[in-house]
Amino acid sequence: MSFLLRFDPADLGLPEEGAPLPERIVSGDPRQRTWNLETLPDGALFAGVWESTPGAWKVDYEEWEFCTLTEGVSVLHEDGKPPVRLAAGDAFVLRPGFKGVWEVVETTRKLYVVRLI
Repeated sequence: MSFLLRFDPADLGLPEEGAPLPERIVSGDPRQRTWNLETLPDGALFAGVWESTPGAWKVDYEEWEFCTLTEGVSVLHEDGKPPVRLAAGDAFVLRPGFKGVWEVVETTRKLYVVRLI
């Protein structure tokens, strides 16, 4: 086993396909694909690639997440704050307690690391 894990977009394997829960959808018909490439044995940290087609849905983060967008455009609407437009190349952290709406304007792909709190 190597102690180096590369995220090779050409060799991600089969994704897990899904969508936000219907009661969370604000607009559109977003479809999501997730390639979870690493999970620590205790299940408290995982990393991979996530992609969503356009749409918007309510989010309520209990976990900590670092993201880098590699494709597309999304807008994060944090409750009570101005919207933040994010595009390919942008990196950010969503902290536990983030609530609002994730809006995918153009199909978005991100690299993520999630730590359960």
